[in-house]
Amino acid sequence: MSGNLKQEEIAEKVVYEALREVIDPEVGINIVDLGLVYGVSANAERVDVTMTLTSPACPLGSQVTEASRAAIRAKVPTSVQVEIKLVWEPMWSPDQMSDEAKQLLGWS
Repeated sequence: MSGNLKQEEIAEKVVYEALREVIDPEVGINIVDLGLVYGVSANAERVDVTMTLTSPACPLGSQVTEASRAAIRAKVPTSVQVEIKLVWEPMWSPDQMSDEAKQLLGWS
């Protein structure tokens, strides 16, 4: 169990901070700034993340989802259920990247 938080303190902000630690292995940018995280819902019992990948054919998809789950688990008590839901609509596009991510890739 992580000593970082009490159950009452679990918040979406903490989950997003955890997900910023997950680096997309193909692009080298965290999945939040890359625009892969579509939504987060968090309470004392459960964390739900809705996200996508850069492509449905992404060969490292399971690695990204498992890294996401592990990053969240490192920040919340072990009693909290963590669910990662992959969706393909809307389809990811580079327009979803943060300005910082675009700068890192030299796209701005």
